[in-house]
Amino acid sequence: MLPYQNPALPAQARTEDLLKRMTLSEKIGQMTQLDVTLINTTGEQRDIVLNEKKARNLILNHHIGSFLNGEAVEADVWFGFMDRLTRIAAEESRLGIPIIYGIDHIHGATYLSGSTVFPQGINLGATFEPEHARNTGRITALECADIGHHWCFSPVLDLGLNPQWPRFYETYGEDPLLASKLGTAFVGGMQENDEIAPYKVSATGKHFLGYSDPRSGWDRTPALIPMQQIHEFHRISFQHAIDAGLRTIMLNSGEVNGVPVHASHEIITGLLREEMGFDGVVVTDWDDVRKLMNFHFTAENFTEATYQSVMAGIDMCMTPLTLDFNKSMHELVESGRITEARIDESVRRILKLKFDLGLFENPFPRNDRFERIGRADSRAKALKAAQESIVLLKNEHDTLPLQSPKRIALFGPSAKSKRNLCGGWTIAWQGGEEERFPEKMHTIETALQKEFPDAEIVVFSDDVLAGLEQASSPKQKAFLKQLSAFDALIYAGGEEPYCEYVGNISDMRLPAFQRNAIALLGRAETPLILVLIQGRPRLITESIESTSAVLHAGLPGFEGAKAIATVLSGTVNPSGRLPFSYPKWPNHHLPYHHKQSNIYFFDPNVANQIQQGTKATALFPFGSGLSYCAFSYSGLSLKAENINGETRYTARVEVTNTGNRSGCETVLWFVSQAFGRISRPVKQLRHFEKVPLQAGETRECTFSFTPADFSYPDEIGQPVKPKGAFTLLTGRLETGFRV
Repeated sequence: MLPYQNPALPAQARTEDLLKRMTLSEKIGQMTQLDVTLINTTGEQRDIVLNEKKARNLILNHHIGSFLNGEAVEADVWFGFMDRLTRIAAEESRLGIPIIYGIDHIHGATYLSGSTVFPQGINLGATFEPEHARNTGRITALECADIGHHWCFSPVLDLGLNPQWPRFYETYGEDPLLASKLGTAFVGGMQENDEIAPYKVSATGKHFLGYSDPRSGWDRTPALIPMQQIHEFHRISFQHAIDAGLRTIMLNSGEVNGVPVHASHEIITGLLREEMGFDGVVVTDWDDVRKLMNFHFTAENFTEATYQSVMAGIDMCMTPLTLDFNKSMHELVESGRITEARIDESVRRILKLKFDLGLFENPFPRNDRFERIGRADSRAKALKAAQESIVLLKNEHDTLPLQSPKRIALFGPSAKSKRNLCGGWTIAWQGGEEERFPEKMHTIETALQKEFPDAEIVVFSDDVLAGLEQASSPKQKAFLKQLSAFDALIYAGGEEPYCEYVGNISDMRLPAFQRNAIALLGRAETPLILVLIQGRPRLITESIESTSAVLHAGLPGFEGAKAIATVLSGTVNPSGRLPFSYPKWPNHHLPYHHKQSNIYFFDPNVANQIQQGTKATALFPFGSGLSYCAFSYSGLSLKAENINGETRYTARVEVTNTGNRSGCETVLWFVSQAFGRISRPVKQLRHFEKVPLQAGETRECTFSFTPADFSYPDEIGQPVKPKGAFTLLTGRLETGFRV
């Protein structure tokens, strides 16, 4: 037995032994990741049938160390594919180096038929409950590890700062603390899962760094972010995940401050490696080395693009459809521009990842535990996450919950759709076709029928509403009169699935036909309930007055329709809170932690008279969300004590459920700093806690901190000590203190 084959030795020692036995070609092959379409029978993503001749050529002759992706097929199909693929590498290659398979299991094992599909990230953010993120990571690993998927390209740790961005729904929201708590919980659930032994699964933090805040709002377009803001906001969630043991990171496909991240030595090596201490594998996103040549235009040819990205610090190139990376790497070594020592740095990390995951001892999948996939207890966790993610934004005259309705009229593009509930990255890249979703999965229509078995659920197609826009026409009057026979009108609107650049839009408003429909239905005497199935906050400012109640359901996943129905009925008391600021206007939107100077007004009668404004840019602020009961806050106190020469503050507040039923209140603690060398946000979330309360129950909630907790980074990331006046806020209460 050679040292690298000895499982008793440390991973680092095994890595060094194997590295010195490898040829240059074998090393370069380990840095290459190719797509499944190069090794299947048809070249289509959904074809999970291995062409062994193609796979053997790429693994044995080009030493490819990683493949990726596919679409949702049954577990036994994935098993057959992965079993043959992994055996070629482990049993037929010269050194027996196992492949590592990467896959877009984003909110559950989404590319596996019959799996448990959780709500998307933005919904998990709305729960303000890290345990739901932990369950998502843990159950994803539980269901995918046995079929040979040991590298999941999740979670997204970007901040949801720009609501136009089409990947907004993959984030946990706009706040770095919330993203950090949920992101580290997801990573822990996925990477520390003993139930999948002898296998392990690696999470991937993405997309480092600043990807989610492009100036245009469109995917893969430039971001201009001061380094101070990068340190204070964008870096934080990644840092926490790294500190929690995150093994791999995927890069931002766009550019930051004029430099594509895939070519930025400052960001990849300087910030990520040297400052943040990340020693895992850095992988590119899809064909992003080539984009340096034909999209960003920083490289004249592919070889120059390869040089830029490798010298910036990438470890593995998601090529993914050619061997150009291998060819260019050989050219660069032969010309002396890239040394073999530089290649060793990356290959060392890749091999160590494979050793750490136990792939050398357990390279092959197994097919004797498939009953774990889609288990009832797993689906129950997904349902609970979906229920707690739904945000009640408006409830005029206690329209909800619905009280024993006899007739419900249901409208909108999501009334009978399964795919709309899930969004992109579900079954397929842009969301699978409707017929590919589970037969037993509920739509909103079928979930309502089950929740209200004695009610008649009447679904009206979009065609019925066409031509009825003309106010006071006989046809419109007759239709509105018809609606008076119903107890409730529900419009299930929002968006159809998309992801990445396919979801770029130029108008944040709901589509015109939906706006027209809501306006029409709002004229009826029967209350109108708007249910928003969407991946980002489409503008509803002009529509909200037509509604009696509004639910933001986001993208709640396979259990989403049942979650919506149970909230509408009151079986579940809504507890979701917005993890982002819901914009009011199309051209001016800000996160809750904006600067004071972002909002101001002037007196037109006084020249140059600019005053601080209080007018909000959010239709619904960060943290908004109603319940079917009410909560009161009282007795806010703040006590300081000296512990070993350090001042520690403990804040206390009593939270009471003043309603007549049980519910959950998300207690948010914000801190505002009056002055700072660098202008400070109006407030920042510093602690949160989800508190279950019975009717009439009171609980004391606490938040402990030191002044050092409120230090902030300067332009180069060095901490600035806090001093001066501060305000602590929770509920509608506040108290001041000085540092």
